[in-house]
Amino acid sequence: MCGIIGYTTKKDNAVNVTISGLKNLEYRGYDSSGIAFTTDRVNIIKSKGKIANLEEKLTQQDISSCCAIAHTRWATHGEPSEMNAHPHRVGSVTLVHNGIIENYSQLKEELISKGYEFKTQTDTEVATAYIDYCYKQTKDKLQAIIQACSKFRGSYAFNIIFDDELQTIYATRKDSPLVIGYSHEGNFAASDVSAILNYTKQYSLIDEGEFVKINKDVVTFYNTKLQIVQKEIKTATWDATQYQKNGYDHFMLKEIFEQPDVIQNIYNRYYDDCSYNDIDFTKFDKIHIVACGSAMHASLVGKYLLQTYAKIPVMVEIASEYRYAEELITPSTLLIVVSQSGETADTLAALRLAKEKGAYVVGIVNAVGSTISREVDKCIYTYAGPEIAVATTKGYTSQVAVLSTLAINAMKQNGLLDAENEKTLKNDLLNIKEKLEDVLKNKEKYLDIAKSIYNHEDLFFIGRGIDSSICMEGSLKLKEISYMHSESYSAGELKHGTISLIENGTPVIAIATNEELFEKTVSNVKETKARGAFSIFITTSAHQDYNFDEFADKVVIVPNTTEFTQAILVVTALQLIAYETAKLRKCDIDKPRNLAKSVTVE
Repeated sequence: MCGIIGYTTKKDNAVNVTISGLKNLEYRGYDSSGIAFTTDRVNIIKSKGKIANLEEKLTQQDISSCCAIAHTRWATHGEPSEMNAHPHRVGSVTLVHNGIIENYSQLKEELISKGYEFKTQTDTEVATAYIDYCYKQTKDKLQAIIQACSKFRGSYAFNIIFDDELQTIYATRKDSPLVIGYSHEGNFAASDVSAILNYTKQYSLIDEGEFVKINKDVVTFYNTKLQIVQKEIKTATWDATQYQKNGYDHFMLKEIFEQPDVIQNIYNRYYDDCSYNDIDFTKFDKIHIVACGSAMHASLVGKYLLQTYAKIPVMVEIASEYRYAEELITPSTLLIVVSQSGETADTLAALRLAKEKGAYVVGIVNAVGSTISREVDKCIYTYAGPEIAVATTKGYTSQVAVLSTLAINAMKQNGLLDAENEKTLKNDLLNIKEKLEDVLKNKEKYLDIAKSIYNHEDLFFIGRGIDSSICMEGSLKLKEISYMHSESYSAGELKHGTISLIENGTPVIAIATNEELFEKTVSNVKETKARGAFSIFITTSAHQDYNFDEFADKVVIVPNTTEFTQAILVVTALQLIAYETAKLRKCDIDKPRNLAKSVTVE
């Protein structure tokens, strides 16, 4: 959530460059934006809504500047408004902020007692004022920032400009991402490498407890003792074209169609790279998997595979709740944390708790160099590439792919995978691309289903076994981007209350891929059909000759595979149904209302 970028340069194009970078951060989700740029003073322009509104205001200004900081805000403290938008300015300090200052109320009272007045409802204005207060006391900018940050409880990434040093940006972070970018014409501080890829691929990561002074031709890192810290300069392995639609109507559609290559690359890498499968599952008596949102749904698929096939007890917990189960964490616990961004605040907190308890922690992460990837004992990167649409697609399926390989590896170590079954699984994994491409070819089928459901406001998903976990992700995808009320239930729970919600015409999407549970799921669908449901039945080619006429209004057949890859194929079909439905409902598919891509506050 939120995005920040700062740029100080030898030229006078800081505003244009900063706005360009800010646009690359739009995918993170926001409700207002703003920029501070320097001339002979600090100039602040802010706007509610899209960056285009901010740009319109900038056309009315003289925007020649060598230094600027900018921000897209996702409201936490205070409603979305021009007043509450960043940057904030108090005294001689101007600041943009990602994160949340949890103790801002106490700090605000302290500052009011010292004569400060506040115009907004935000925690960020309080942080700005506190740095200003400390600067007045210390007369040293870095000392002031260090002193103020020692008082802040919560998370933050700051870009700061002082009135008496208008060409310099100061930056620091805690539990929120921030990178430093280097170019021949100037230097950057941004919340994501994507913001700077139009201008440079060279960057460094700011570690927690580090403070950075950024000038147009030099960047200096300091620790809390103001000792200079030498930093490794990294090179981004992707470029700005990956942040473009490349002919697709939406980023979400582009990312759905990238899945065959992404997933195939994961499985190829599993067999080609020995370090990819070197976790010793025999050391652990239980596995905890912790995640949020779609990553949690991927984790439920992983749980099913690990318990069913590797015979290991697995608990999946929402990251925000996991810390309350701390008594269950021991040194013999394997914790797997799953996060697309590698910065998810609740997941990061769970990771740190488990490390304190002596657990071994594995991370499944997409973002190379992210905080989670650096703090786990073992990181497995999905290498799915940048995902711009807020609703995840390839992020989810790549996580399922990695979890499936972990389950296979655990089976091997526990002596539960014979040569014949291993050959079947290998063939399954190494030929996934072709099967996924088959799923993607059925666009007209998905559009036909979307036309049948898009005028409804309520919809239900049902399934059993692994299909129940798949339903959860399908339901979330639909509600995220189409704003339809959608719920997922285990099919066996229908008679325990949920079936009372079924009335004439209610759409019910049923998933039945498991051979042993197929007939039971069919019976549940018939129960809903008898009460007037409009039924959409999704199954595999193993059942393509079944007579669906009795209970299904629409049928989707996906290629039949083992359960280690079946979820990926089914969810891809569900992604396209959700996409076509949202398109018919004229929703903002890539940027759904109220949602943020990376949730970096708890």
